[in-house]
Amino acid sequence: MKITIEFDGIEEKEDARTALDGYKWKLAMWDLDQLLRSTTKYDVSLLNRNEQASEGECEVAEKLREEIRDILESYGLKLD
Repeated sequence: MKITIEFDGIEEKEDARTALDGYKWKLAMWDLDQLLRSTTKYDVSLLNRNEQASEGECEVAEKLREEIRDILESYGLKLD
């Protein structure tokens, strides 16, 4: 499959960069999700990776993972 995207002029430079960086954004969101997952699954603290997460920290991490997925879904996007 071949896709061509055209941007005209300097004023669309930022739009072009955003389009080209889409995969980087996905990777960054994946990394964030995995960081939160390590807290919910393995009880690793977000504040100090060498400490155990508190119950509250685990609850916040799980809620943030759900919110990230809801936001992505609202845009028609998925991490997986």
